[in-house]
Amino acid sequence: MTQKNLTLWIVTAVCLLMLAIPVLADTGDQNANVLYQTSYASDPHMITNSPSSDYWDAGNGRYHFSIEPSSGGYAYVPVEYKDTSFTLDYDLVLTRVDSGATFRLAFSSNEMNPEKGPVVMTEFTNAKFGQIMWLQVVTPGNKIIEVNSQSGQTSYAGATVKYELNKPYHVTVSYDKALGLVTVKVSDKQSGQELWSYFVKTTDQLNGMARLWIGAIGDYGPQNIYAQGYIDNLRITTPGTVTEAPTEAPVISNTAVPITTTKKVTPKTTVPTPYPTSTPQSPSSLLLPLVALGIIGSCVLLVRKKE
Repeated sequence: MTQKNLTLWIVTAVCLLMLAIPVLADTGDQNANVLYQTSYASDPHMITNSPSSDYWDAGNGRYHFSIEPSSGGYAYVPVEYKDTSFTLDYDLVLTRVDSGATFRLAFSSNEMNPEKGPVVMTEFTNAKFGQIMWLQVVTPGNKIIEVNSQSGQTSYAGATVKYELNKPYHVTVSYDKALGLVTVKVSDKQSGQELWSYFVKTTDQLNGMARLWIGAIGDYGPQNIYAQGYIDNLRITTPGTVTEAPTEAPVISNTAVPITTTKKVTPKTTVPTPYPTSTPQSPSSLLLPLVALGIIGSCVLLVRKKE
């Protein structure tokens, strides 16, 4: 390699690195407040009334659960929550979900009652429509809003999406307090591909949540059926910085014109979900191209001087 080519190569490499720096730095809210997180590398000491069913599996570093209807079993951790926006993440592998059984993970009040708000709950059920996924919100005033991944059964009218056993999933639930939106996203853990996402909207503030839990509380179905598997990498965060409330709602994939839905819970009423609009563009997304153009121009001048 000649001295001229070597110099050209070095200058080009430096320029590419300079271009990459702002992109690498743009990874979201770096100041997010972590309310609770565990990778289950060590015993998380979740509080449970069914230690033979719900326990830390030290062998593979995950938390095992076995949820049986009408058992009243639960496992939970307390969370100090200050009534603001939040994001909840966890990994899930379901090894068994009998017909009529349900896996549920919820963020709720100390009562941990899925029929009494406030509750934000994800469910993986196996009932009338087979193995589908749910997002359910119960407000402090006991209004219930829900959506599932079965086409046309709730406000969701996209393609039906079903989960599989023994397949790892990553679940994310986000609450935007300013917009009153709760969104859910279920992804393939291994590939990162998004499989299903949607949202519900509430005009009521979700105040008073204090526990993250899994279990059969409020499930009065027949016994001797089970939802079993593992959760991992459980985490809940709140924004680290306060920003001005946007005027438009975010776009959620697989959106459709909402259909009013009612669940068999009384005296709760169902709140219809509005159709979302486009997400406002971040100022940083406009700034990066301008910075990149400036860097490229500088690099070209450097290369010409070296020649």
